[in-house]
Amino acid sequence: MDPARDAGYADPPPRKGFFTDTSVCIGCKACEVACKEWNLIPGGEDYDLLGQSFDNTGALGANSWRHVAFVEQRRPAVDLGMPGSGPPVTTGGQEPAVGAPLMADEDDAASGLRWLMASNVCKHCTHAGCLDVCPTGALFRTEFGTVVVQADVCNGCGYCVAACPYGVIERRRGPQGAPNVGVAQKCTLCYDRLGDGLTPACAQACPTESIQYGDVEELRERAERRREELHEQGVAEARLYGHDPHDGVGGTGAFFLLLDEPEVYGLPPDPVVPTRDLARMFSRATTAAVALFAGAALAFVGRRR
Repeated sequence: MDPARDAGYADPPPRKGFFTDTSVCIGCKACEVACKEWNLIPGGEDYDLLGQSFDNTGALGANSWRHVAFVEQRRPAVDLGMPGSGPPVTTGGQEPAVGAPLMADEDDAASGLRWLMASNVCKHCTHAGCLDVCPTGALFRTEFGTVVVQADVCNGCGYCVAACPYGVIERRRGPQGAPNVGVAQKCTLCYDRLGDGLTPACAQACPTESIQYGDVEELRERAERRREELHEQGVAEARLYGHDPHDGVGGTGAFFLLLDEPEVYGLPPDPVVPTRDLARMFSRATTAAVALFAGAALAFVGRRR
């Protein structure tokens, strides 16, 4: 489904989105900084010492439209027989063993330590729960297939917050003097830049091209090629997340290549838009109401006789 065409655009441009390749993310947070600078997002209260590695934002929110996750994993070291640069290992006065594993305190890889880093963002779902439940029309679908909040129309009801299966959107709580306090806020995929043919600020600032911007269909093909490439290199755990148009949100406009289960990165394993079953629920509720009404009518008619 083309979400822009479904929203009423007669001849929309190709759908735009992000492909985030976490295998080349270095955790520099350039995307976070660029997003804040371009979109004039306030800082301050969202930067705390959380005690969770180098992560000082914690999660996506009204003041963090981009969030870089740092996941530290310690796994058993595996000797692959490769030459090492650590202290040589000798056996009974003989020559150093070729390919001896490094000392655990000399190299993270030898000690089984690895970092998983990923820049998270709003998914701009094909079937967007936030868009479905907004009572004021503050959320709208753009001609690029993205979902944007109109701050001057939002009444702060919070329905969209509960409807997002990814926990992305949030009402801004502060700091004092910040714009749009009490209003729902999230990534716009730099809608103002797209109209001028510019790349979103986060993708423009990413030094490793971990965040790639472009036409969604082309990005999906690129993501699949990258996954196959990693599998050929022996990275069997590489997987795509959010690229499937048949998932619970109809596929997303921002999808990811992960090196572990989605839960490790704080992503839901099987997200479903809450409004997906509304038609079926309404049909069943209507059937039940008709049955109750018919039963009451029959009981009334029988009593009169």
